[in-house]
Amino acid sequence: MVEFHVDRGSGLPAYLQLGRQVREALRLGWLQPGDRLPTVRDVVATSGVNANTVLKAYRELELAGLVEARQGSGTFVTGSLGSAAPEDLDPLRAKLAAWVAEARSAGLEDEDIDALVREVLSGGAR
Repeated sequence: MVEFHVDRGSGLPAYLQLGRQVREALRLGWLQPGDRLPTVRDVVATSGVNANTVLKAYRELELAGLVEARQGSGTFVTGSLGSAAPEDLDPLRAKLAAWVAEARSAGLEDEDIDALVREVLSGGAR
């Protein structure tokens, strides 16, 4: 199950953060079709966001075809994202963790690492 965390200082609206976390969980194989998302009440209790914010995030995911709200039962994953099997991600995760540790020991902070990764992903790497 996904545990939602909202970073109030990120500048990204809370409902988008919640949606992004579900999408990431789908890509990483932590959520599969048929899995139930936390109830709105549970998300409100653990993340401190307003119930309408959670409902908006779940609605956006539903419009994207990733989840389905079932009256009286909850919200369930119906779609998937990502094409790699979770076991194929493990070696990549280990290499990335080693690279992040190396970057941190070189003095980079999380924002520096994020900027560097985004540059590489966008094809702007030199």
